[in-house]
Amino acid sequence: MMRSSGRGTAPAMAAVVVVAALAVGCRPVTVTGGAGSPDSKGVRYAPTTAAPPPLSHHAPPAPTKRSSPSRPHRTAHHAPSAPRPVMAAGSRGALVRELQARLAQLGLFDRSPTGYYAAVTATSVRAFQKQQGLPRTGTVQPTAWSALRARTHQPSPQELHPPTTRPIGTPDPRCLKGRVICISKRSNTLAWMVDGEIVSAMDVRFGSQYTPTREGTFAITFKSRRHISTIYHTAMPYAMFFSGGQAVHYSADFAARGYTGASHGCVNVRDKEKIAALFEAVRKGTRVVVSH
Repeated sequence: MMRSSGRGTAPAMAAVVVVAALAVGCRPVTVTGGAGSPDSKGVRYAPTTAAPPPLSHHAPPAPTKRSSPSRPHRTAHHAPSAPRPVMAAGSRGALVRELQARLAQLGLFDRSPTGYYAAVTATSVRAFQKQQGLPRTGTVQPTAWSALRARTHQPSPQELHPPTTRPIGTPDPRCLKGRVICISKRSNTLAWMVDGEIVSAMDVRFGSQYTPTREGTFAITFKSRRHISTIYHTAMPYAMFFSGGQAVHYSADFAARGYTGASHGCVNVRDKEKIAALFEAVRKGTRVVVSH
């Protein structure tokens, strides 16, 4: 049996060192010019887990844990709110009716009060605001409402609840005595008047420019409840003739189309119930006044 000598070769010993190093979990790093090596080459060993990089002098501080994310503080700047309007589009009721009646006193609302604030009322309000040098919002702000009340009077019951959709205005003087069918082309209304008092009123329309309704003072010559025109072959219910072939009567066309149409000279009424009641009240010889 051969005995090994107590000295081994350098390569053999280096191999033993490498094997031992791997056994403890290190990795080899080759370096050049290692001190103490016979050929200026040697092996140095480093741990497998890299060490953390050194802290820089300019490194930011470690963040601190917060319970909830924070937001930058902002200072709110709220503009002063405008006063709440007294009335606006969509409003309805007695106050709107009063508004419309007061605007009508100034000639800015050409219909009877309805108590409903819609586009026509908004247009009238803008016209008033323009007159007063106020912002033309179309809504009634407290300033505009105070200005309107200062320039108008408290509307009367007749102004608040006129019998037609259009204001009748001042009746013709010829209508103030006796029983009269008082017809106004200016307001497109018919008022049945007894001794200067309006008993009933209704909307009417007239003949076109080619077949105009005659103006003047007339009298009812005859009545025909279910009359049919012998010229145009159209129905003329509740006809009350006052000047030749011209009569006051109900018109289904007027009820359906309004003022977009015209008659052939007659006075058309669109409220069938009102004209039926008038037909019963009127007698032959009743005066008819048609004014411009």
